[in-house]
Amino acid sequence: MSMQSTVERWTARVTDPEIAAQLSALVASGDASALEDAFFQDLSFGTAGLRGVLGPGTNRMNVYTVGKATQGVADYLKAHFEHPTVAIARDSRNNGELFVRTTAAILAANGVRALLFPRIEPVPALSFAVRDLGASAGIVMTASHNPAEYNGYKVYGADGCQITSDAADEISAAISTVDPFDGVVSGSFDDFVDQGLISWIDDAVLDRFIDAELAASLADPEAADVPLKLVYTPLNGTGLELNSRMFERIGVTDVTVVPEQRDPDGNFPTCPYPNPEIREAMQKGIELCEQVHPDLLLATDPDADRVGVACKDGDDYTLLTGNEMGILMLDYICKMRAARGTLRSDAIAVSTIVSTVMIDAIAAHYGISIVRTLTGFKYIGSVLNDLAAKGELDRYVLGFEESYGYCPGTHVRDKDSIGASMIICQMAQHYKKQGMNLVDAIEALYQRYGYYRNRTISIAYPGADGARSMAKIMDRLHSQPPADIAGHPVEAVVDYANGYKGLPKANVVEFQLPDTNKVIIRPSGTEPKIKAYLFAKAPAEADADALLDVLEAAARSLLQA
Repeated sequence: MSMQSTVERWTARVTDPEIAAQLSALVASGDASALEDAFFQDLSFGTAGLRGVLGPGTNRMNVYTVGKATQGVADYLKAHFEHPTVAIARDSRNNGELFVRTTAAILAANGVRALLFPRIEPVPALSFAVRDLGASAGIVMTASHNPAEYNGYKVYGADGCQITSDAADEISAAISTVDPFDGVVSGSFDDFVDQGLISWIDDAVLDRFIDAELAASLADPEAADVPLKLVYTPLNGTGLELNSRMFERIGVTDVTVVPEQRDPDGNFPTCPYPNPEIREAMQKGIELCEQVHPDLLLATDPDADRVGVACKDGDDYTLLTGNEMGILMLDYICKMRAARGTLRSDAIAVSTIVSTVMIDAIAAHYGISIVRTLTGFKYIGSVLNDLAAKGELDRYVLGFEESYGYCPGTHVRDKDSIGASMIICQMAQHYKKQGMNLVDAIEALYQRYGYYRNRTISIAYPGADGARSMAKIMDRLHSQPPADIAGHPVEAVVDYANGYKGLPKANVVEFQLPDTNKVIIRPSGTEPKIKAYLFAKAPAEADADALLDVLEAAARSLLQA
């Protein structure tokens, strides 16, 4: 079917009044580019599920694309489970509740029991609930840290991990056969509640989740009485409820919540890009810090799977990077477990190919190993599952990726800002007893191990033309890799499209430079962007930062369309 025919069919068949009005306005606008972007492809379903801009069209998040996806998920589950059940959650994003109700009604109409959280809850709670409730799968409506115009649909397996590539491929194939208007089976949400096919997840699940978080506590007994003062922001998302419970349980009671970002709000009025990696999102928290002078600022993203940290550094507040927090957490957890005698000689920490190589030096110091995975926490979660299958979960120390995702416990199979925030608070108490904050602590580690610096740049390629440009750039990098980058010889090229050290094949290219420096390039799996990950090391901070600047300029040149 041509794109024009698809637009005409949607115009004739859409019954949802909001989508119908938006579609009518889009067609009437005469904006051919916008119309093409909305309809040039079906919204792609991958290992991160769906993610896209809200609005009418096959390439948008709406009740029709959500319905089509859910019918495919239902067909997949019925093929693999005799009596499937699905746990469902949502964050604070616009249309989240509508998509949850739409999804639950379609699942129920297909004989799949739907278990719903009655209010917004974080991704780690959903990951925990899947296993705790013995569900066949999990679904969460979230677009993570994307701008307000986005929402998404993320699917989890029965193991609490984001679905594997094989499962995603099978679900995607099932979705491709579904007509969004005639192929989706649904019914009355309220009737399915009465029939017991849709039910609410009891708060006892959250109690068990918090208990499991506390079981992973690693407080320094010598710093347990050190008072800690926090400023916390959930960035208008889901983190407040469970983080507040966790803070209270570990004795951190001096917590000031950023008032403008306290309540759930899918419009994210104070930070249009609600990402704790960027200063704009943290600015309200920093302004409040200047008034109350806390020991640290914590911020969780809308679905509360990621956490960012800022600390006083001279006259300003410094945002610790995701890599820096991973370095600090690995060092601290190893130190505390070694002191307790629970750090096994065959212990492992898990991270990704695009995360800092400084953790290798830390691991060597403590005599443990680093396992590297492809980008995506589903791969880190799968390592946890493998350990669980062998009865060796006590070998696991930490899983983290550079984009502010950490999993310090074994009860969640995804990024967990609640558990990470607990460890961060305990780590802050440990260093406060020594007269240091976390900025001082990372500086001490740099001075000990060397200045390992990392930077990630993202180049956006919007629309249909952008998608073609991305494909062309990646094809060029795979087939014609550069001989040098910014004057530094490329000593080796690792093309993950061919597989590498047992990892799944991936659209990633790594250019290894002298002295452990490197550049890794990969397209985003959830946004129309290509990312370049830069690695630089030097004995002096200024030299490492200068090398990063040079590598960034070269990487931007490589990514020109």
